[in-house]
Amino acid sequence: MQYEKSCGALVLRRDEDGKAYILMIRHKAGGHRSFPKGHMERGETEYMTAVREVFEETAVQIRIDSDFRETVHYHPLPGVSKEVVYFLTETTQKDIHPRQGEIAQVEWVPLSEAEQSLTHENDKTVLRAALKKLKVDGVPVNF
Repeated sequence: MQYEKSCGALVLRRDEDGKAYILMIRHKAGGHRSFPKGHMERGETEYMTAVREVFEETAVQIRIDSDFRETVHYHPLPGVSKEVVYFLTETTQKDIHPRQGEIAQVEWVPLSEAEQSLTHENDKTVLRAALKKLKVDGVPVNF
């Protein structure tokens, strides 16, 4: 069994009016929406990989200071086991640019529409965990 590990982040932003958005990418292959992520490189920590991949895929610079860490496992191909580690972060950066090649589109999706915008159940599970983390006793926490 071949093992792959990727790291990425759920990146949140608020508009001037307080409306919350989450950063998503749309892949050219298959057209599915997901969160920015990518393979770990030799010598990188999970944080380093997530920060690098978000920047490479979206041109958004992040700093991870949340203790949120959610992991999903799946088999993208027969004989391949993949682990993806996601972190939760925020930014004030509004400008985004897709990486040439594999990314068709980068977009700020209203947080209220995020779950129905995602293609894969694993991503929806991670989003629900992040939303739960953003609430304390059922009350939304400002990020």
